[in-house]
Amino acid sequence: MDRLAQLQQWLDSLVENNYSDLQAASADASFRQYFRVFSKRDDKSFIVMDAPPEKEDSRPFIHVTELIRNVGVNAPAIIAMDLQQGLLLLDDLGNRPYLDHLNDDSANDLYIDAIEALIKMQKIDAILPLYNAGLLQTEMDLFETWYLNRHLDIQLDEKQKAVLQSTFDLLINNAEDQPQVFVHRDYHSRNLMITGENNPGVIDYQDAVIGPITYDLVSLFKDCYIEWPRDNIELWLEMYLARITPARLIERDTLIRWFDLMGVQRHLKVLGIFARLNYRDGKSQYLNDLPLTLKYITDACARYPELQPLQQLLEETS
Repeated sequence: MDRLAQLQQWLDSLVENNYSDLQAASADASFRQYFRVFSKRDDKSFIVMDAPPEKEDSRPFIHVTELIRNVGVNAPAIIAMDLQQGLLLLDDLGNRPYLDHLNDDSANDLYIDAIEALIKMQKIDAILPLYNAGLLQTEMDLFETWYLNRHLDIQLDEKQKAVLQSTFDLLINNAEDQPQVFVHRDYHSRNLMITGENNPGVIDYQDAVIGPITYDLVSLFKDCYIEWPRDNIELWLEMYLARITPARLIERDTLIRWFDLMGVQRHLKVLGIFARLNYRDGKSQYLNDLPLTLKYITDACARYPELQPLQQLLEETS
């Protein structure tokens, strides 16, 4: 039986087996796929998450869904599940991602909603994996393995490797210096859905961790799929600062430095991930997002003298 037939058979087996018109909704950068189904009884659509159990563990998704919904953030309710088959039936948050609707007129209102939701999530008190030095290092190693070695066909010499590791150490220290909070880990315009109530709808949070306070801010405002002027970004960071609780008051300049260096860590990782998605997984569309991701890094290098060695390394390998 093929996967689609298996999926439909599972839907038919549910007590309220009135789900029909199975259609592809989306796929993400993992092995998960999403399908939209219609319920005539409820006169509404639902989402089926297909996460093959041999490739994806759905338990973190279920756990984090509960955490997010418990703080009043709009994550999809789980209607039914079969972990043995890796199938979940979810509320449908719609098909209006931020990315398709962000413009100069809408951005402030949409980002204020996203900031409010993020602050709620950052107050989650839960046991989750730690975004520690080992994980940060593992992520940045993808830059050399997949972006430099595989995509650019460049092998670093020992001196260049030392420069890169020194930069990694700087970025890890920056991450560890920050308050550690709930981190969605992919809080960007493709994972935020415009909803009529309790905007935004938040998805793709199964990799959540406890980590640096600026990580999700980077995902949101230095988004790999849409670019904003620096003045806009700093204004939105100030809006965030104005809304966080007094116990976590942070100096503006401190937050911006944390934010910019955190961005370099994230974007080095993402360069590696986008290259890996192309060469390993056959998802070539992510190569289109390499230039903006690299631009974020070079912009930060121009702003911070301690990143000049990284800038020189990028020039040597370009």
